[in-house]
Amino acid sequence: MDPRFWRVLEASQLAGFSYRYLVLQDEQGEPLAFLGLYSVLTDIAIFAPPFLKRVLAPIRRRWPGFLKWTMLECGTPITIVSPPIAQVAGLPRQQLVDRLASEMRRLARAEGHLLLVVRDFEPAAEEEYREDFARHGFHWIEGLPNTYLDLPWRSPAEYHQAMRSYYRSKLKKHRRANEALGVRHELRRDFADLAEVLSAQWQIVHDAAKEFQREILTPQFYRSFSEGMGDDSLVLLFYCGDELVAHALLLRDGTLMRWLYVGRNAAQNDGLYLHVAATVVDTAIELGAERLELGLTTYDVKLDLGATAVPIAMALRARWAWMNPFVGWGYRALNQVPRPAARQVFKEGESKQ
Repeated sequence: MDPRFWRVLEASQLAGFSYRYLVLQDEQGEPLAFLGLYSVLTDIAIFAPPFLKRVLAPIRRRWPGFLKWTMLECGTPITIVSPPIAQVAGLPRQQLVDRLASEMRRLARAEGHLLLVVRDFEPAAEEEYREDFARHGFHWIEGLPNTYLDLPWRSPAEYHQAMRSYYRSKLKKHRRANEALGVRHELRRDFADLAEVLSAQWQIVHDAAKEFQREILTPQFYRSFSEGMGDDSLVLLFYCGDELVAHALLLRDGTLMRWLYVGRNAAQNDGLYLHVAATVVDTAIELGAERLELGLTTYDVKLDLGATAVPIAMALRARWAWMNPFVGWGYRALNQVPRPAARQVFKEGESKQ
């Protein structure tokens, strides 16, 4: 929720997003709370099960916009902040939710948005806010889980040693295979000069994604992110010989390291992605992060590295009162959210998760 972050988003010109903000003030004009609002084209069946995707595929070849609507959302477009609010201490939660719900419905009427979404809420925040949003007719729905890895280790070697032999040997096997191919990496904090290349690599991964597609990054995003976030923005660059073959975009957020995006110069199923993910973990440990956020999707790889999946909830309602009772049911019928099971990656007593 740092102002630098929002300046970067404004400058980035993410395709499909239109930003505005809600600032609550007291009688003297002092700010009490800040919330990001934006409209974005969203696939209503974004988490559709395979059989439904097969049904939708021929329909969307003829009508590409079928079940894709522009929604009004409250949240942070490219990160998960739970709850998605910056506020002064002591502001009553009910008062904040009342004002947010009222303003979102007003904007939805004025701009023609059919659906309103407030995201994201991890379990503790969900328990606090659910009842307040329910009073305004919001349904509580599931989104894709987020993934986290706590980092109690002082070095990558300690992390690897803490793993059970199966997971450690699997990791070593992929690392040796990539080293044999001549894959190497470097960490950079200033990468504005690579904006065009990194954006193109991200687009390749985005176009090949089967689980989740939403924001469209631009070269200006990478440029603004590098310049605007200073030492908190980092990129891991992966080379095979002299060719840049992949990258991982990182954001230092206090003691939390966020892995935001990955890009490649070719969409293929090989061992490079696991190598990239493992290098992200090692780098976060070396930089002294206490926790690593690995984000949504590709759960098998992230769970094999020791991450745990954390449920994400969103508040959803329709602008029209007559339609709203059907919204929660309709969303759940169209979408099937994965629930990855935890894996015992570490030896007993070796992990503090």
